[in-house]
Amino acid sequence: MFLFKRLKIRSFEMGLHFRDGEFRGLIGVGSHWIFDPFNRTNVEVVSRRAPFLAHEKLDLIVKSGVLKGYAQVIDLQDDQRALVWIDGRFARILPPGQHVVWLGQREVRVEVVDVRAPRFEHVDLKVVLQSATAREQLETGAVNRGCVGVLFLDGRCAGLLDPGPWAFWKRSADVRVVEVDLRETTIDVPGQEIMSADKVTLRLNASATYRVVDPRKAVCTIDDHKQALYREAQLALRAVVGGRELDALLADKEAVAVEAAGLLAPRAEALGLAVASLGVRDLILPGDMKDLMNKVTEARKAAEANLITRREETAALRSQANTAKLLADNPTLMRLRELEVLEKVVAGGKLNVILGEKGLADRVLNLL
Repeated sequence: MFLFKRLKIRSFEMGLHFRDGEFRGLIGVGSHWIFDPFNRTNVEVVSRRAPFLAHEKLDLIVKSGVLKGYAQVIDLQDDQRALVWIDGRFARILPPGQHVVWLGQREVRVEVVDVRAPRFEHVDLKVVLQSATAREQLETGAVNRGCVGVLFLDGRCAGLLDPGPWAFWKRSADVRVVEVDLRETTIDVPGQEIMSADKVTLRLNASATYRVVDPRKAVCTIDDHKQALYREAQLALRAVVGGRELDALLADKEAVAVEAAGLLAPRAEALGLAVASLGVRDLILPGDMKDLMNKVTEARKAAEANLITRREETAALRSQANTAKLLADNPTLMRLRELEVLEKVVAGGKLNVILGEKGLADRVLNLL
């Protein structure tokens, strides 16, 4: 049996002296002889290169007061957390409880944070969030570019979050962030079967472009503002189409879109939205109505062609009547016309029999 034990503590180490399970103190750097004939003494050598002292009897060690000058004791309440920076680099987030950080070997900086304010904001937020301990202590997320986050704490709307990362202390509040896209968005309103004022059923395809102008209202007023706007656009289009006859609808689709947009705008505003445009892409008639419209168009075109033909015939007859009257009133002009005819007959090299007014025939024979 050995009465003495030899112990060597190096420059970066510290000895924790226990006797019969009770903490007796620290053993510093150097060689030490410990008298222990009954093997009741235990010395645990720990490295101070590891910044934190972790021990199952840490409370006893702290309570003894021997750590003063060798280590910094951090005692965190339930509403506190500590950010620890070692050698200028972020190391971890400390939870509530007692923690001991060795001094001397490493440059240690501790920042105590009050978590009664649920949101965690820090100039080095992105660096802190990369730590594994951050995921244990914080609820994290990010708002995408072009969007805004509507924040709810314990079920109540608490504000808006700008694009970028966000973090809230766990168990400090029930946190929910609803992301809202602020960019212009287009919704399609396809295949709407609507009856016009003259009882014609047609299919209508339309689209609406909108953007969110009041994110709080868009989230708190309705569970799905996009679906709500879709329903409101349906109702507006039905109201406009139902008040017009088919011919008016086909003649001016733009007027239908403008009137429908006017009806939709105040309804969208109540949802926190602004309608940029509403357009009617297609008006689709049923098959039998298409055939009927084609027949009407064909009959209209045929009537127009017939009218043009009659106008041309009337103009031709009017021109002939004017010529005949002119020749009858001017014998000299009549004579010149007869000579022109005779010239054409002779030039053709053949004789033609011309039947006409008696005087004209006799004169032609005399000329021959």
